[in-house]
Amino acid sequence: MEPGPIPGTAAHLKIMIVTDAWSPQVNGVVRTLETLAKDLGSLGHTVRTITPLGRRTFPLPTYPEIRLALFQRRALMREIRDFAPDAVHIATEGSLGLTARRICLKHGIAFTTAFHTRFAEYVHARFPMVPQKLIWRWLRWFHRPATAVMVATTTLKRDLAAHGFKHLRIWSRGVDIEKFHPIADARLPYDGPIWLTVGRVAVEKNFESFLALDLPGTKVVVGDGPAREALSRKYRQAKFLGALSGEALIRAYAGSDVFVFPSRTDTFGLVTLEALACGLTVAAYPVEGPRDVVGPDMPGGPDVAVLDEDLRTACLGALELARHPRALTPRAFAESHSWRACTLQFLHNIAVEPDGEGHLPENR
Repeated sequence: MEPGPIPGTAAHLKIMIVTDAWSPQVNGVVRTLETLAKDLGSLGHTVRTITPLGRRTFPLPTYPEIRLALFQRRALMREIRDFAPDAVHIATEGSLGLTARRICLKHGIAFTTAFHTRFAEYVHARFPMVPQKLIWRWLRWFHRPATAVMVATTTLKRDLAAHGFKHLRIWSRGVDIEKFHPIADARLPYDGPIWLTVGRVAVEKNFESFLALDLPGTKVVVGDGPAREALSRKYRQAKFLGALSGEALIRAYAGSDVFVFPSRTDTFGLVTLEALACGLTVAAYPVEGPRDVVGPDMPGGPDVAVLDEDLRTACLGALELARHPRALTPRAFAESHSWRACTLQFLHNIAVEPDGEGHLPENR
């Protein structure tokens, strides 16, 4: 069945979101889904998140902080039957996502998926011997039955279409502008200028290209991950603060001068919007993600960010923007990217089951 349309906020829906990414993981996917669930609730919808929490899990090889929930078919069937969702959204391609996909296909339950991560590039970065074409083939198989495959940007939509994906729909990202905001007295206690990056400290995030730059002041890394120990030993002048959340994360943003986003593989980069909401200008490579959020063709992008293949040039340019602001401030840019519009996009993309259809039989 075709997704939507959903009549704005009028219909009360029971929405099940299945995700292998959840707290205590700290990343853009987790923050996106947490914020989505909260905003859907504020619109009067009932959300049930199916996550690894409280389940038997095993660490993902090379990513021990990511744990996969295995042998969950019976439990997940019971949860679907008890909740009787009007819509099912499978957010990740992990073990829970695979299990939910199998159940939905067996019982004729329509579902949507999302493409959050350039999985082929991530796997290839860690296991170069695995051909990317095989990973893309598997990803097409996973997402093919979905009534809609949600993507964050038009660039990613075009790219996935070229890889043979169907039913692609835009679901953009926003920022909680009430949570993330400037703080006047939040200056970090390091020599300035302070260059901040936030994210999973892993090889595919390309943090080393930032840490190796010849820049004045202090480089600060917020986040944890498998590459943190090696990078902290190699770049002893940088400050590694570990994973932060809540007020501590907001103060780290607000207490810095420039946000540096060195990733070449992120499909969006939610942290860039968080940094902008806290008043920071942005330096990044001119690649998908930064280009679709703060690129020169985006309204206001040149006022708040500098994108350059020479990341040092981008950093120094972003520092100049911070010292000599243009017409649009970073905070004002972020305010035009609120979460409510993104939530309404999601609602229009989901596949809503007619009453009495798509629920598991009681005797199964």
